[in-house]
Amino acid sequence: MTYLAASDRYDRMLYNRCGRSGLQLPAISLGLWWNFGDDRAIDTSRAIIRRAFDLGITHFDLANNYGPPYGSAEVNFGRLFRQDLRAYRDELVISTKAGYDMWPGPYGEWGSRKYLLASLDQSLARMGLDYVDIFYSHRFDPETPLEETMGALDTAVRHGKARYVGISSYSADKTREAAAILDGLGTPLLIHQPSYSMLNRWIEPELLDALGELGVGCIVFSPLAQGMLTDKYLNGIPEGSRADRPTSLSPALLTEQALTKIRALNEIAARRGQSLAQMALAWALRDPRVTSALIGASSVAQLEMNVGALDRLDFSDDELAEIDRFATDSDINIWATSSRS
Repeated sequence: MTYLAASDRYDRMLYNRCGRSGLQLPAISLGLWWNFGDDRAIDTSRAIIRRAFDLGITHFDLANNYGPPYGSAEVNFGRLFRQDLRAYRDELVISTKAGYDMWPGPYGEWGSRKYLLASLDQSLARMGLDYVDIFYSHRFDPETPLEETMGALDTAVRHGKARYVGISSYSADKTREAAAILDGLGTPLLIHQPSYSMLNRWIEPELLDALGELGVGCIVFSPLAQGMLTDKYLNGIPEGSRADRPTSLSPALLTEQALTKIRALNEIAARRGQSLAQMALAWALRDPRVTSALIGASSVAQLEMNVGALDRLDFSDDELAEIDRFATDSDINIWATSSRS
C-alpha cells in the first residue's frame, strides 16, 4: 500500500532554529544508531520511520558504521526511503557521518580527506541519495591537521554532496578552531552533535557557551543515557535489553550509585506526570542553545512515548534544583577521549 504522510504532521512537532542558520530542526530527531541494522525486522523499522514522519520528525540521523553490521542502517534506510519517503525528500533532513572505523587499513577511519570523502560517496550509494543535508566529522582526529578534515567537509558541500556540515564530540576549543577554519572556507559550521544527558553533563561548562557565541546549533545524542534514563533498569537488567546484549551500554555502567540517582529522578518524573524518559528529554531541551534531542526507538510505542516529552517542557526552579541533586556525572561518557582533545 502506498504510504501517504499524515496531513497534520507539522502541527504535532516543535521546530527550533539551528543556531543562527536558516535551518529549523524538530525538537525530537530520530537516530538510527541501533535498531535499524540487519539484526532487526525491516517491517518494524519501516513502521517506526513512517510513524516518526507522521509525528513531524523530519530529521533522520545516520553514520557510515551504524548497524549491525556496518553500513546496514544506511542500506535499510535507503530501502525505506525509496519505498515511502522519496516523494517527501525536500521535507527531510538526512545526515550521516564518518570518523570511526569503517573498513580495514589506514584509510578506513579518523579524519583524513581520503577517508571522509570516500566514506561519503559510499554512504550516498548505500542510501541511494544524491546528497545528504548534513555531513559530520564524527570525531576529532588528533593526528590529522584540522584544516584537512574541515577542508574535506567544505569539499562535500562544494561538490553538492552535502548541504551543511557538522562535527561531533569535539571539545569547546576544537569547536572554535573548526568553526574558524570553515568560516574562512566559506562553509559555516552548522551544528555540533555531543553526548548529553542528566548523567553526562560535560557540555555545560564550556561547549554550550562556545556554540551560543558562534551561532552553531546543538543536537544532543544519548539524552536517555543509552536507556539508563528510562524505567527499564530500575530493578535490574532485563533479558534482551541493551545492557543484556554486546552493545555500547556495558552492565558495568549500571552501578548501584547510578541506579540510586535514576530511581530518585524517576520519582521526580512521576510527580510531574511524565515517564523518566520524557522528563530526561524535556530536561535536555530546557536550554535554548540545544536545538534537538536525538532518540532511538525499537518500537512505534516507544517512539510515541518519547515524543510525548514535548507535552511538558516547562520546569519550575524548584524542580530543576531537585533534579540537580541527582543529575550528576556518572562516568558514562564513553566518547570523552575525543572531547578532551
